[in-house]
Amino acid sequence: MVTIPLPGDFALTRIEGITGRLVAAGQALVGDAAPVQHAFLYVGNGMIVQAMPSGAELIRLEEASPVVQWSTGHLDVGPHKRGLIMLAATALVGTPYSFLDYASIALAHYRIRPAWVRDFVADTGHMICSQLVDEVYLRAGVHLFDDGRLPGDVTPGDLWKLLNPKRVTSTDRDLRRLANG
Repeated sequence: MVTIPLPGDFALTRIEGITGRLVAAGQALVGDAAPVQHAFLYVGNGMIVQAMPSGAELIRLEEASPVVQWSTGHLDVGPHKRGLIMLAATALVGTPYSFLDYASIALAHYRIRPAWVRDFVADTGHMICSQLVDEVYLRAGVHLFDDGRLPGDVTPGDLWKLLNPKRVTSTDRDLRRLANG
């Protein structure tokens, strides 16, 4: 069955090659071994917004990595919120990427949360792909996570677990609770 996304939906994908393997290894180190390593937002008219090392970009959907799962049907988001999500996503085009955000999320997993790490993650002047998805939804008034995490403390695996709660183990929940103190 082919899922047709609605504007404002997000997608989860795999990254091929060495980059995908490195991201998957990093995710496994923080207890986030999900089958996806990337996320992007569908903004309608065949276009997506995604965070990339060169900065957030607006590209055609067919240029993106093949989708593993869409958020379609998983979240209760009305037309007004979808419009806000699309506006917020396109407003973030050009936002710089930060590999250091991965390090700060990893530090949180190991219960190392100095103020500079919290401030760095909360600074929306730079984002990885999953942070961009979370931030766009927050700007539209939709809170994807209610577990006390800092905004931006989100990996692609966290988004996957949000859409697939039956696949989340108690160990996953315990690790997230520990990471947040």
